[in-house]
Amino acid sequence: MDNIAGTKSSLTWAVHISVAVLVMLWLFPTVGLLVSSFRTSDQIATSGWWNSMFPSEQNLTLRSADPETQLLIDGVYVIEGNLFGESSDAEISAWGLSSREIDTYVPGDTAELNKGGTVTVQANGDYRMENAEEFTGSRGTRVFVTAKTPPEFTLENYQKVLFDPTNREGMAKAFFNTLTVTIPATIIPILIAAFAAYALAWMDFPGRALLIAAVVGLLVVPLQLALIPLLKLHNEVGIGKGYLGVWLAHTGFGLPLAIYLLRNYMVGLPRDIIENARVDGATDFQVFVKIILPLSFPALASFAIFQFLWTWNDLLVSLVFLIDSTGETTVMTKQIVELLGTRGGNWEILATSAFVSIAVPLAVFFAMQKYLVRGLLAGSVK
Repeated sequence: MDNIAGTKSSLTWAVHISVAVLVMLWLFPTVGLLVSSFRTSDQIATSGWWNSMFPSEQNLTLRSADPETQLLIDGVYVIEGNLFGESSDAEISAWGLSSREIDTYVPGDTAELNKGGTVTVQANGDYRMENAEEFTGSRGTRVFVTAKTPPEFTLENYQKVLFDPTNREGMAKAFFNTLTVTIPATIIPILIAAFAAYALAWMDFPGRALLIAAVVGLLVVPLQLALIPLLKLHNEVGIGKGYLGVWLAHTGFGLPLAIYLLRNYMVGLPRDIIENARVDGATDFQVFVKIILPLSFPALASFAIFQFLWTWNDLLVSLVFLIDSTGETTVMTKQIVELLGTRGGNWEILATSAFVSIAVPLAVFFAMQKYLVRGLLAGSVK
C-alpha cells in the first residue's frame, strides 16, 4: 500500500532523521566557531564552547600591583589591590606563588614572599602584601590562582582581527582583497556562459553537438592539471602576478559547469515563447536579453552561488596566480593559513578569522538558496 499514489512512504521518518543529522553535523561546528570567536583564550583553553554559558574553573597567572604603589602604614610597607584588576565575580579556590605549586594555599592564607614580606589573598581576589622593608623591583609579584570565573564574551577578538593596524592578524585588507577576486570571478563567467548556453540551446550551427560534448568532458578535468601550463601562459603575456590573471583562471575553470547548467535550463524553456518572438521580428540578441535572461534567473543565481563559494574559499588558485611577496593581494584563505603557521596557539584569533571568512558565503547562500534547487533541477524533467 506504500506505493499507492497519495500515500506516504514508511521510510519518511528515515528521511527526516537523515536530514536532521546532516543539519546538525553542519550546524554544530559552525555554532562552535561563532561562540569561540567571542571567548577569551583562557576560556577556550579550559572548556569547550558548549560550556560557554556556564561558570568554568581556570588556572590563571595574575600579578600584583607594581612596588611604586606601596604605602608606608604604621612602619610597614603595604601593597593592596585586587588580582583581577577590577571588580569581578570570579571566586578563587586555591592559589600559590610557584608555577609548580599553584594550589598550595586556600583563600585567606598568608604566604611568605621569596624577597621578604608576606601576602594574603582572599577568595574575591583582594590581596595585601606587607613587608618591614621597602618592596623593590619594577614589576609586581606573580600569583597563580585556580578560580571559577563566570561566562564572559568579548568583542576584542574582532577588533584585533579587523581593525587593529599594528597586528599581523589584521584581516580587513585580506577581506577586501578576497572581494576583489571573488566578485569579478563570479560575474565574468556568468556573462560568457549565458551567451554560450543560449547558442548551444537555441541556435543551429555546425559542430554544436561536439561543443556540447566538449563542455561535458571538461567538467571532469581536474583544475590541477591545467595550473602550470596556464601559469606559464599568463607569465608570457604579463598577467601572471595580478588580479587579472586570477580572474581569468577562475573564469576558465568555472565556465564548463556554468555552460552546462545554463544550457540545460534554457533547453527546458517553452519553445512557443521564443518562436512567437521570432515571428514578431525579434533578433536572437533581443530574444536572449528580453526573454531568456529573465526566465533563466534561477539557473543564473544557482551558478552564482557555486562560483562565489568556490572562489571565496579558494586557496590553490590564489596561491598560484596571485604571486605577491608584499602581502598587498593576500586573500583570506592564505591569511588564515599564515595564522595557523605563526599563531597556532591563539585559538581565539583563529576562530574569529575563520568565522569572518565564512560569514559572507553564509549570507550569500541563505539569501539565494531558494534559487539553488530550482536551478539544479532545471532540465531534469520535461
